[in-house]
Amino acid sequence: MTQTITCISPIDGAAYATRPTLSGDAARAAVARARDAQRAWAARPLTERIALVMDGVARVGAMNDEIVTELAWQMGRPVRYGGEFGGFNERATYMAHIAESALAPIEIEDSGAFSRRIKRVPHGVVLVIAPWNYPYMTAINTVAPALIAGNAVMLKHASQTPLVGERLAAAFHAAGVPADVFQNVFLDHATTSDLIATRAFGFVNFTGSVGGGKAMEAAASGTFTPLGLELGGKDPGYVMEDANLDAAVDTLIDGAMFNSGQCCCGIERIYVAESLFDAFVDKAVAIVSGYKLGNPLDAETTIGPMAQARFADLVRSQTAEAVAAGAVARIDPALFPQDNGAYLMPQILTGVDHSMRVMREESFGPVVGIMPVKDDAEAIRLMNDSDYGLTASLWTADPARAEAIADQIETGTVFMNRADYLDPALCWTGCKDTGRGGGLSSIGYHNLTRPKSYHFKKA
Repeated sequence: MTQTITCISPIDGAAYATRPTLSGDAARAAVARARDAQRAWAARPLTERIALVMDGVARVGAMNDEIVTELAWQMGRPVRYGGEFGGFNERATYMAHIAESALAPIEIEDSGAFSRRIKRVPHGVVLVIAPWNYPYMTAINTVAPALIAGNAVMLKHASQTPLVGERLAAAFHAAGVPADVFQNVFLDHATTSDLIATRAFGFVNFTGSVGGGKAMEAAASGTFTPLGLELGGKDPGYVMEDANLDAAVDTLIDGAMFNSGQCCCGIERIYVAESLFDAFVDKAVAIVSGYKLGNPLDAETTIGPMAQARFADLVRSQTAEAVAAGAVARIDPALFPQDNGAYLMPQILTGVDHSMRVMREESFGPVVGIMPVKDDAEAIRLMNDSDYGLTASLWTADPARAEAIADQIETGTVFMNRADYLDPALCWTGCKDTGRGGGLSSIGYHNLTRPKSYHFKKA
């Protein structure tokens, strides 16, 4: 019997799109086609690969009006925010810009006696397993540089956003990227694991849950297949006594609540210097109290439903447990009568501590706990008291102080006076249960290729 995946829309709980998954034999055949096509693709000039990829990117931009509405139906982001093409294009453009230098051979010697160099060569076939929360931007982080570097790419998108892979495939194929070089595939978990276990891919990049990352590692065990894993997060913000308070509140609360809190590097816990704590909380409550929860197709909606009702229920349970343990819910439920199912009201909690799940476990929803701290030492201890390490956001007027604190935080990226942004010039990476590897920047190219040494004696 043919297996299927179905996207249940968070807007109305109805099936929005259903697609059949590939059988094991069909999946293996797709990999074989990709492997065969990759050789000719890698032999093309780098400039040609860049041009074709960037043409594909532009074609995605031309689809943006339809894409914005599709995203609302698939994962609930309000149409007022206009989709993801800005970041999508920024990341692809930067990776295209640095490709020549990032992929250039390292020349050691070119003399009458020896030629010695290190080249970067593609892995072959790269599997990209992309998430639903920012389905275009997270996918392009790997798809664009992998193709530019000469790999074939198979994209397996989340079942919540099945139309995204189809849109990308249509755009890149129309631009001239061969159909077997870039394939959008629908695979169930068992088939995916079987392919990885039989060394079908030269590299696997996965963005998703910690449990999903463990499954990737288990499947790849003994194959020596390199993995890039971006998993969970519980990203902190720390507001020092010399911070620009208004800017800190605006940015950190937006980082906590935008996209219904479903951001990889969203802010999930905030520590504020005691002298600013009350003012910070008052301003934060005022901002969140002004949100409009509702149908994401409504231009007036500022916060839409979570992608699935079970995700909202997890956040509800974390919040309820915290309140039962002494936390104070600062947002009035009467302001959000639409709270039901996948539609989850935003919440700010004070009186929290690290004994509560909401301050330890990933929420991935529109809730944030705020704690006062006495000094930098306490803030550092609390920021590091986490199983995760993706980003941290520091707010101060003193860059030297920020760097001294940043050096002590166990995380992949440290921001000062900003948050929740992915700079394609910097390596996107994490530590602890957040994962391993690194995307974007020149390091992203290094992870999507392998070094190959050439040692030629001329005489």
